[in-house]
Amino acid sequence: MDTKQTMIKMVLDRWYAQLTNFETALNSMTNEQLQKEIAPGKNRGIYLLGHLTAVHDDMLVLLDFGNKLYPELAEPFIKSPDKSGIEIPSASELRATWNNLNTTLNQHINRLQPDDWFQKHTAVSEEDFSKEPHRNKLNIIITRTSHLSYHLGQFALLTKMN
Repeated sequence: MDTKQTMIKMVLDRWYAQLTNFETALNSMTNEQLQKEIAPGKNRGIYLLGHLTAVHDDMLVLLDFGNKLYPELAEPFIKSPDKSGIEIPSASELRATWNNLNTTLNQHINRLQPDDWFQKHTAVSEEDFSKEPHRNKLNIIITRTSHLSYHLGQFALLTKMN
């Protein structure tokens, strides 16, 4: 395994581990627990699940895998705060959406070849990429793994609530 392949493996191992950790936490919670706030006046678990699903849906576009599967999730979970009055899907629907989306996303991820990971993502221009080659597809996985880890910490608080 060369250096490039080793780097990719390290990043993807963390990605899959954090997905597994999040899904373990999610599966340990009831739909009622997802309705609770992380802390008084803060986001509810259901909002965080929807938010992460919407962000992962964006990855399909960023990684040039195609269009979003659930573009309707952007308004309530990215553009709007929790409890904004916008109708959101049920916890059961979001769980199914989360599972389907990540299955699809990971199928695409598993098909990429090592050199593909170091190509630009779709939110960067060719000109900017030539100046900043670190703005590549692998970096999207790194930043989204960090994002997932942050919210996993919040989810851990929900699992401790009765």
